Amino acid sequence: MGILLSAMVGLVSAAVALGVAQLVAVLTGPTSAPVNAVGQGVIRLTPESVKEFAIRAFGENDKLVLLLSTYALVAVFAAIVGFVAAVNRRLGVVGIAVFGAIGIVATQTSPDASPLAAAPSIVGTVAGIAALMLFTRHIHRRPTSPSDPDDDTSEGTADRAGSTRDRKRLAVNRRGLLTTGGAAAAVALLGGGAGTYLLGKRFDVTAARRRIVLPKPSSQAPPLPASVDLKVPELTSFTTPNSTFYRVDTALVLPQINPDQWLLRIHGMVDREITLGYADLLRRRLIERDITFTCVSNEIGGQLAGHARWLGVPLIDILREAGPHPDADQIFTTSQDGWTCGTPTDAAMRVPNAMLAIGMNGEPLPLAHGFPVRMIVPGLYGYVSGTKWITDLELTTFAAGPKPYWVRRHWAATAPIKTMSRIDTPRALSELSRGKTVKVAGMAWAQNRGVSKVEVRVGDGDWRPARMAAAANTQTWRQWVWDWTPASTGLQSLSVRATDGTGAIQTNQRADPFPNGSSGWHTVSFNVS
Repeated sequence: MGILLSAMVGLVSAAVALGVAQLVAVLTGPTSAPVNAVGQGVIRLTPESVKEFAIRAFGENDKLVLLLSTYALVAVFAAIVGFVAAVNRRLGVVGIAVFGAIGIVATQTSPDASPLAAAPSIVGTVAGIAALMLFTRHIHRRPTSPSDPDDDTSEGTADRAGSTRDRKRLAVNRRGLLTTGGAAAAVALLGGGAGTYLLGKRFDVTAARRRIVLPKPSSQAPPLPASVDLKVPELTSFTTPNSTFYRVDTALVLPQINPDQWLLRIHGMVDREITLGYADLLRRRLIERDITFTCVSNEIGGQLAGHARWLGVPLIDILREAGPHPDADQIFTTSQDGWTCGTPTDAAMRVPNAMLAIGMNGEPLPLAHGFPVRMIVPGLYGYVSGTKWITDLELTTFAAGPKPYWVRRHWAATAPIKTMSRIDTPRALSELSRGKTVKVAGMAWAQNRGVSKVEVRVGDGDWRPARMAAAANTQTWRQWVWDWTPASTGLQSLSVRATDGTGAIQTNQRADPFPNGSSGWHTVSFNVS
């Protein structure tokens, strides 16, 4: 059998397995589909250096790249199975079984695994083996006679004079193979398509989100100052639209949580255990606040920061009601997808505007940002404060309690956001003209401390103060702008630094994001002609 034909047999058999598994996943949930489960397992097992590289290289497309890479690996593995099956049918069956076993293991090692989650992989494996058996039946069938119209060989009539052993090895029932291939492709396409459609219909909560009418807050956010946005071309807007707000998390498939079924359990080292539903939060005191959020993976000059107007229940209200024990210094929160986070209890109770957020920029939380409820503690990087899709809140201790997801991977247990600034415009390596004034502009932030000053310098020259946009509050970023007229030609660089509200100047000590956030001055170069 030819190489291409062998590969196609393996690929179509694997496609049948995946298509049937996708259809069965309608009964068990989208995370139980084999590719999703394996991809999520890869996320859990990938070394931190590789994850950081993926975020740097692909940004918010890292999950798409992971999915495409997973499909590519499946395709290569399936092609190899096809080659093996052409020589030995039993070994080909073993290959499909291994393929299914990986999916089963991936579903059962998930933090929220249930025995039923393995069903798609099991049923899909059986379907894939059946398809492979049908294919190889037609491939290995011995011709009954040289004139049999249903039998042919891939080598032409010259091979008919060969030995019986050769004829048996090369014989292909092309009509049967085409019929089986067509039926298998139909099963794969219909199963995968119907499964994907029905998964969306059954588990998608977009319609439920649209029906939500958010109550008016008891405490509204003050109006933003008119000059909070400098309106400089190519400068990041003060408020980030929900559609472009950065997203960094470990969820390969967005959790779909019906707000009517959402529950949050508050327990652990508390005087009173509390369980809250979504309707309970809507009836509570709500606050609306402008807060800038930053990811610990944000590199110097990076874009993993954004600002929104958030609506939520003050976290301190719920904690006081539960009554944390004096030595409970960690709030250990868990997401619907099993991700965990550890937040200092003191920060959650002391920092103004820490909340369980239900709204973002005037609408219910988007699915990608934690719908129906997420936690926000201003001034802390998201991995120690921003649990999306939150379902469990346990008061415990850093010393004796469970270790959160990223802390187990050696990131810092506590991580205040560092003072940072960046240049948005002109872009690096832009072509500028000598003697022509350009507006150098960017963003600066130091949440909970505020930004009091931003300075820019050319090369190693003196620092020059930039003009600052109005400050909304100390928990938001600020825009800045500086007019520069290049006086000479050639390659030139600009650097920026910020001073926070306490008078501390942004450090020039460069550090990578791991283990507690990047630091250093953002420097960009231009060609002046």
